[in-house]
Amino acid sequence: MTSKNNKLTFKKSFAILILVFTKNFNVLAQTTQNINVLFVNEVGNDLAQVAVDVALNYIRKNPSLGLSVELLSVEGNRTDSKGLLESLCSKYSEALNTNRMPHVILDTTLTGVASETVKSISVALGIPTVSTSFGQEGDIRQWRSLSPEKGNYLLQIMPPTDMIPEVIRSIIIYMNITNAAILYDDSFVMDHKYKALLQNIPTRHVITSIGNDKDRGEQIEKLRNLDINNFFILGSFPSIRKVLESAKREFFERNFAWHAITQFQGELSSNIENATIMLLRPVSDSKSKDRLGVIRTTYNMKQEPQTSSVFYFDIALRTFLAIKNILQVGAWPPNMKYLTCDEYDGSNTPNHTIDLKSAFIEVTEPATYGPLEFPKGKTSFNGHSYMKFDMDISAVTIRGGASVSTKTLGKWEAGLDNPLRIANEGDMKNLTADIVYRVYTVVQEPFIFRDPSAPKGFKGYCIDLLDEIAKIVKFDYEIKAVEDGKFGNMNEKGEWNGIVRKLIDKQADIGLGSMSVMAERETVIDFTVPYYDLVGISIMMQLPSTPSSLFKFLTVLETNVWLCILAAYFFTSFLMWIFDRYSPYSYQNNREKYKNDDEKREFNIKECLWFCMTSLTPQGGGEAPKNLSGRLVAATWWLFGFIIIASYTANLAAFLTVSRLDTPVESLDDLSKQYKILYAPLNGSSAMTYFQRMADIESRFYEILMLLNKRQLEKLKEQWWKNDDIQSKCEKPDDQSDGISIQNIGGVFIVIFVGIGMACITLVFEFWYYKYRKNIKIVDVMEANDENSRVKNSNLKIPNLKQEFGNLGEIKNDSGQNVLKTRTLNSETNNFKSRF
Repeated sequence: MTSKNNKLTFKKSFAILILVFTKNFNVLAQTTQNINVLFVNEVGNDLAQVAVDVALNYIRKNPSLGLSVELLSVEGNRTDSKGLLESLCSKYSEALNTNRMPHVILDTTLTGVASETVKSISVALGIPTVSTSFGQEGDIRQWRSLSPEKGNYLLQIMPPTDMIPEVIRSIIIYMNITNAAILYDDSFVMDHKYKALLQNIPTRHVITSIGNDKDRGEQIEKLRNLDINNFFILGSFPSIRKVLESAKREFFERNFAWHAITQFQGELSSNIENATIMLLRPVSDSKSKDRLGVIRTTYNMKQEPQTSSVFYFDIALRTFLAIKNILQVGAWPPNMKYLTCDEYDGSNTPNHTIDLKSAFIEVTEPATYGPLEFPKGKTSFNGHSYMKFDMDISAVTIRGGASVSTKTLGKWEAGLDNPLRIANEGDMKNLTADIVYRVYTVVQEPFIFRDPSAPKGFKGYCIDLLDEIAKIVKFDYEIKAVEDGKFGNMNEKGEWNGIVRKLIDKQADIGLGSMSVMAERETVIDFTVPYYDLVGISIMMQLPSTPSSLFKFLTVLETNVWLCILAAYFFTSFLMWIFDRYSPYSYQNNREKYKNDDEKREFNIKECLWFCMTSLTPQGGGEAPKNLSGRLVAATWWLFGFIIIASYTANLAAFLTVSRLDTPVESLDDLSKQYKILYAPLNGSSAMTYFQRMADIESRFYEILMLLNKRQLEKLKEQWWKNDDIQSKCEKPDDQSDGISIQNIGGVFIVIFVGIGMACITLVFEFWYYKYRKNIKIVDVMEANDENSRVKNSNLKIPNLKQEFGNLGEIKNDSGQNVLKTRTLNSETNNFKSRF
């Protein structure tokens, strides 16, 4: 009984188990959704193909997802739009004919015509599409102006490879970089980044692919010649290593900065001597590490880079689940209209109300590498949706070809315009490229001096000016003198030399010196505002060597003038002696008369010479002659001396002043008119260019007006202006550059001659007057005691002797009586005759 009951219980339990299993199987079968996916990939994008295969495998191994996917694959070439279009339309028509209408297009094309072809078909035929193509908002030209309905089922999510370059923008903003060279290899697509990456940022930049092994060094050199000293390398570790090893050693000095950005895992190494490189690598979200490990090990998804492979896996899985959710809730349009490629005429696109965007966002499947970021509000979904992840920022120091240290600096969260998160700003600033300008100059005092003791080896006006600018703008510089010592001139072949050449060849950042602004130079280089404005062309002359002479004062008068003055001196002295010798009224001829006079000077030859000499000095000539003729000669000599001394003094001052201020050349016109001074412009200067231009213009000018070239006009001018009869009669002005000539001072000698003539006439008059005047008898009379009796007894009329002969003085005898000594005129005359 017991045994029978047990058997019945077992059968009953087994039946119940089978019933439960059957019910669960039926429920599972009822909740599993079958979806059809048209998968369009690009040749070479193996990561996407593998990731989609892993996603299908993941669905098969996880039946709880309730999902079954039938995949129709199409592969296109980035450059063959026609072939991709035919393949895509053929596969699509095949699916429609076999009643396997695709619910969604999974587009993993990257960029170019392949991506454009898929976007054109999806928007034209109204097929829901999820794309991972590269590009921000507006980069996908075919999806730029989507209606709200189409925007709900035509979705684009930016891949990590498209997000990583955005870190360059953040670095440049944070470090205030003004120039940048961005080099990338084939692991990055930068076609659409040329304008958008650093848009609205004042940074000169060049984006170019990494050159081959042969041209890579030259490529870096050219970038440096574009005044770029901040380099960003986007690529794999082998690509980064090749670029670093192609750069010259000097490119790793303090005025350069290198940034290596990769999406691969690994360590940076390079065969360079000494450098510190900023390295940026992606790291997964901490919450997703466990799931990432499972996917990589269980499902064998170990392709590199991880960010891209896992991204494609998550997007494919989320797309499948989003379609499944739409189907489950009945939001898929019944009797959905599908239009073939042949049926499309440009205006019959079906109108669908499928909200794939909401379903895509609401998928709860956990992220494998990092969560997806979706825009909120009215921001466009396309171009603003991406996978979030962090980029680790570290400083790698390489010495002797090996990495010796790695220091973490901070992180950057992938996004659009996300800032850097730096842990230590001081370490970050050490990786910036110091602004060190290369300055070339020409030594030209006082603008530029060589000075080995100076900090830069030079000093001068321009150095001080540059130092002041450096303090304001915050830069450093290294300065060298240009080899040929030229500022810069262009030859007939259009080739430049000097500083201009250095600037053109990008070997110099600044040309420093007293460099003139010229039209030719402005076409190839930029000038600052002139800081030293010297108007016109300056003439530099050699300091004239004026011979010093102890007897320079003698050059004021010409030699013949000095000789005439000397002759006049001796002649006048001799005449004074003659007049004093023969004049009856001179001192020596009237000694008794002037016996008691204070002025007793006999004008012999010696005295005459001394008198005439001292008369020319401020001391004066002393006592003058007594006779009228002699005094007339003296007065004439005084007048002569006054004029001579005044003329000499005035002209001596003028002569010395003119000799100091004499400038033989004051303008270019003066320079061209004289032949004494040889002149030439400074080689390589703006003045040389000016004269060269003028010579060229003159040469062309002479080639045009023939009469001028043959000097015919000059001959006519000389004939009618210089050599005509009227001009020949005109006296030419004397040259006043030498001393005073006899023509200018000859009148004073005439004064002497006139004076001497008058003196001679006076001497004759004196003789006549003395000889033919009325004779007066002079007697000696004793003064009587009684004046009245003396007058009465005297029968003679005595004239006033003092009035007649002058003051002869009083002579007292021994008795105290006054005695007046007189002489008769006859006795005096006899005495005068006896002396001669």
